[in-house]
Amino acid sequence: MKIRAAVLEEMGRPLPYDASRPLSIDWVELAPPGRGEILIRLAAAGLCHSDLSVIDGNRPRPTPMVLGHEAAGTIEEVGEDVQGLVKGDNVVLVFVPSCGHCLPCAEGRPALCEPGAAANTAGTLLSGARRLRRDAHDVHHHMGISAFAEYATVSARSVVRIDPDFPLDIAALFGCAVLTGVGAVTNTAGVKPGTAVAVIGLGGVGLSSVLGARASGAARILAIDLADDKLATAHRLGATDTFNATDPDCAEAVREVTGGGVDFAFELAGSARAMDLAYRITRRGGMTVTAGLPPPDATMALPLVNLVAEERTVRGSYIGTAVPRRDLPRYMNLYTRGLLPIDQLMTHRIGLDDINAGFDRLHSGEAIRQVVTF
Repeated sequence: MKIRAAVLEEMGRPLPYDASRPLSIDWVELAPPGRGEILIRLAAAGLCHSDLSVIDGNRPRPTPMVLGHEAAGTIEEVGEDVQGLVKGDNVVLVFVPSCGHCLPCAEGRPALCEPGAAANTAGTLLSGARRLRRDAHDVHHHMGISAFAEYATVSARSVVRIDPDFPLDIAALFGCAVLTGVGAVTNTAGVKPGTAVAVIGLGGVGLSSVLGARASGAARILAIDLADDKLATAHRLGATDTFNATDPDCAEAVREVTGGGVDFAFELAGSARAMDLAYRITRRGGMTVTAGLPPPDATMALPLVNLVAEERTVRGSYIGTAVPRRDLPRYMNLYTRGLLPIDQLMTHRIGLDDINAGFDRLHSGEAIRQVVTF
């Protein structure tokens, strides 16, 4: 079938993207689902910094590629050997397919699925196939999903079925922002009631972490960013204290108000400087978690003696250390009960033709979460 899709032609085109148009809205051929695959009619797809990092070249991927990895939609067709999914099911897409057989999957860590990571790097589905073509040439898949399109053929292991009454535009945000941000708090760190938490970087993932910390019962939630408007949003969503990271005394101010630092510091800006700040504001015996995605060459020097003498913990968190089939229903239940108001992160609803301008807004910090609706 022919579908309209946003195709990344090449990485590194200059800003503004609304002028240089790294994403062309073009017709591509989408093949039907093969064995273990499904066809999805997409309802909504979120614009994420992980997409932006591919557009600007910080996370190289093969091109041409249909971008988009945070989405929800409805199953239109089911391929052979697909169990537990039928036409008409509503699903959230998950950007690392889990094979269920490799060592990380066997250990209950599907976010680290080895065949899934290899397929994502190569721009294929979990099977190694490509179902997108244009002018008789293959077009690559983004994270096994390619959600900036009217339809997507994906592995059945890239989706989680959801309640049919859950709004699909909100559900889309759960596939990345919520799994990553809330999961970093609840799974990676295991934040307990009464603790002090700091979140650095207040995009969609960071603000999800603020909401996750509030839902987890954190007594003090410190929000840190470069933009005062995002600090105001974090305060409205439950942050108890806000700090602008441009203040050269930011770390000292945090340590002063917390009596030595926070129990858990989350770096969600994808920046080595933000990670350095997160480490400096973590108390003795505390945990520093990074779930941001900096450029591949970013490094950081750690005072190693502190790791020992202060019993520090530094942890990475990918997709919030999530088990999507377990965690998505839990988080959606919290949303339904009013305890995780993710809808408040959505600042723009746009059409596919406006996607380049949308990434300009994301780059400049004017938007938190924008959703393409179909």
